[in-house]
Amino acid sequence: MEMPVERDKHAWRSEILARREAVTARTHAAESAALARAVRELEIPAWVCAYVPVRGEPGSTAMLDAVREAGARLLLPITGPPGPLEWAEYTGADALHAARWGLLEPDGPVLPPEAITRAELVLIPALAVDRRGVRLGRGAGHYDRTLSAARVDARLVAVVRDDEVVDELPAEPHDFHMGWALTPGDGLQQLGIAGVAE
Repeated sequence: MEMPVERDKHAWRSEILARREAVTARTHAAESAALARAVRELEIPAWVCAYVPVRGEPGSTAMLDAVREAGARLLLPITGPPGPLEWAEYTGADALHAARWGLLEPDGPVLPPEAITRAELVLIPALAVDRRGVRLGRGAGHYDRTLSAARVDARLVAVVRDDEVVDELPAEPHDFHMGWALTPGDGLQQLGIAGVAE
């Protein structure tokens, strides 16, 4: 039987995905450009983990290029069976290929899940994040299984639209809290304490 928290998360997912579906191409392009500018204002470490925005997710490969232009090496997730994400290095949009679930992944050698320990900054896809740092993902659990291996001092940043930073989301004990949100309008904003939800 489905638990109430998961029903609540399903309702949130449905609402946010419907809102994203209604975003015009012009608005999405403007927000993507704003996120790329916001990334350029971040303190970029030597290694960063991020993702390729797809299916209406905020951002674009310009966000990834901004990380590389700052001199960082950038790892993107490789999806496989349920479990922690593997990684591969991003060398440019022309080296991405179509993968399962409509995702784009880099060509090149695949690195084990532990490669996330190189990154001091992790840009994470989210449908929403609340002011405590609770992140709402798509429900597959890849990031919940992956972030436990991240460095304790890594900045965990949920990338969302401005109206996707909300007061409170349903949370479960295994949910990882984000330390920050990155939005087109407000840039980087600090949230609650990062770490596993209590």
